[in-house]
Amino acid sequence: MERSFAAYGASHWVVLILLAAGVGVLAWSGRRYRDTGADRNVGRVFAAVLVAFHVPILVYDLSPARFDIEHSLPFQVSDLAWIAAAVALWSRWQWAYVLTYYWGLTLVPQALLTPALDAPEFPGIDFVSFWGQHLLVLWATVYLTWWVGMRPSWGGFTFAAVVTVGWGLVMVGFNAVAGTNYLFVSRKPDNPSLLDLMGDWPWYLGVELAVGLAGWALLTWPWTRARGRAAEPAAG
Repeated sequence: MERSFAAYGASHWVVLILLAAGVGVLAWSGRRYRDTGADRNVGRVFAAVLVAFHVPILVYDLSPARFDIEHSLPFQVSDLAWIAAAVALWSRWQWAYVLTYYWGLTLVPQALLTPALDAPEFPGIDFVSFWGQHLLVLWATVYLTWWVGMRPSWGGFTFAAVVTVGWGLVMVGFNAVAGTNYLFVSRKPDNPSLLDLMGDWPWYLGVELAVGLAGWALLTWPWTRARGRAAEPAAG
């Protein structure tokens, strides 16, 4: 009998250690190899890895034997995040980067720390899919920011907020019709999460939005402040 995944069990800690190790390697490599000309090739290989990992899983989830309307459709933020990350890694388009940046540094870590995963342990496909998806997006965020040198802006903040809120509203409507709960905008997840601290539905949606935007603002301000200082003329 397969054991089910348990939050903060041995496999969860292994994943979190792997996550930290990957972040450390990417940050160190960024300092060492930035502006050497290798970053574009590395980024495109990284993009190919994301596509090679996710597309077969997506096809499998949508297959008749596997399909479940509550879980199979690629409507979660993590599903959108890996697509944005792959585009950003390949093209360096700013719109794709800012979505990867804000989603990768806030919503993905929330999923990593409070995983909504009711599935068998490793090497089950649901386990591999869930953790691989989130780790790759977070690593892509670190790579694009601390290796490539891409940066968020207040315009990017606004764009990411509009896209995220807009998609959330679409999912409220879809969930109401289909009886699903994509993005957890129709009810809280069954597993413990930060949403438990934010009140009942629909109030937790407003609290989540306010906290999320505040967090994104804090992730934007240091970069924009640094650019402002760099643009100031030297005193003399």
